[in-house]
Amino acid sequence: MEKKSSEALCRLVKKTQVFLLDMDGTVYLEDSPIGNMAETLAAVRASGRRIVYCTNNSSRTAEEYVRKLERLGLYDPRDAVYTSGMAAAEYLKEQYPGKSVYLVGTDALKRSFGEQGILLGGKDADVAVLAYDTTLTFEKLVAINELIAAGKPYLATHADRVCPAQGVYPPDVGSFIELLKCSSGRSPDVICGKPGRVMGELLMQRLGVAAAAVTMVGDRPYTDIRFGNNNSFGTLLVLSGETTAAAAAHLPASDRPSAVAESLNDVVRYL
Repeated sequence: MEKKSSEALCRLVKKTQVFLLDMDGTVYLEDSPIGNMAETLAAVRASGRRIVYCTNNSSRTAEEYVRKLERLGLYDPRDAVYTSGMAAAEYLKEQYPGKSVYLVGTDALKRSFGEQGILLGGKDADVAVLAYDTTLTFEKLVAINELIAAGKPYLATHADRVCPAQGVYPPDVGSFIELLKCSSGRSPDVICGKPGRVMGELLMQRLGVAAAAVTMVGDRPYTDIRFGNNNSFGTLLVLSGETTAAAAAHLPASDRPSAVAESLNDVVRYL
């Protein structure tokens, strides 16, 4: 079994030109890099492969993530960061050009949308967008609920139900979605982040490589691995975060990875 696992990891690494990396649970745990992660990432870059940090957390901007990764010694100017918030903004520009948007999100995300030319509106906006809002208020919930109930186009950045943290996990956008479904009777028309296809298709427009040359690495089968499978990427499940080896052995086909490793650090031997 161990030999088969090593062979699968070797095949996956050899064909990979771009690694899409989830962050928390994959390259770090809160503020601690996992193992010799800085050295691992340096080896990936030295091999000519690219690194794109790919996260569903839409409460922070790419620039905020870059600052954190730099502080942890894990970022290089050759790398990129792509968030579900960025995917939502690009999708809005493609599908609803010139339309006003009521955004339930942090001030940082609102600034990012504005910088990309998206018109932010109030209770009469054309499109409702639900993001991970750590400043969520009842007033915001009422406003977006009215738009959703009125039949306006309804987007969510992602559908993770909880956010990783020490102790009790706080509610994430997936929990907000369920709350609004109870009051409005609707679920989002489109979910932009992992595990759907919107984020994958927008990433492919940026990367300029075949889907088979892209590998999604993450610790959550139902978001990271399903995302890779939905977009025809290679998939590497790491056991450094949420998933145990026992759970990894009994995954449904939609969440089954191309390979499994104890951590991302294991790829170094095959570069």
